[in-house]
Amino acid sequence: MNDYPMVPIGFVESPVAAQIDCGWGDVIARVVLLPPYRPGLKGLEGFSHAIVATFLHEARFDPQHGLTRRPRGLAEMPEVGIFAQRAKDRPNSIGLTAVAIVEVRSDSIVVRGLDAIDGTPVLDIKPYVPQYDRIESPATPEWMDRLMKGYF
Repeated sequence: MNDYPMVPIGFVESPVAAQIDCGWGDVIARVVLLPPYRPGLKGLEGFSHAIVATFLHEARFDPQHGLTRRPRGLAEMPEVGIFAQRAKDRPNSIGLTAVAIVEVRSDSIVVRGLDAIDGTPVLDIKPYVPQYDRIESPATPEWMDRLMKGYF
């Protein structure tokens, strides 16, 4: 396999220190960029939302048991493949979250709804662009609605 090197552009400062399964929508976090990347924030203040890509540094993937599972380990959920859910323990520990931008600062952005714990490395930030990112009528299985109740 080829190596695909990635380096963090910054880190998450969050009041959440350990993974939780719900309530992320109320979390206000700060994405602090490393000095060389801070000029890249210019112009982001014109956007209401962004997509933050993170490296889920505490996630652990076991292919023997992780390719199919019940979401959050809940007995009432169907057993589905890892690619049919948003679990943190994945073949590549990449997190993607659409967040509301609260404030853009010279060294960071303050966001609402980032489901990443304190100290999580940030790989990229992209503005949310409806023409690229919005799906008008997405379909999801009924169990996903039950699973996500109270998550955000």
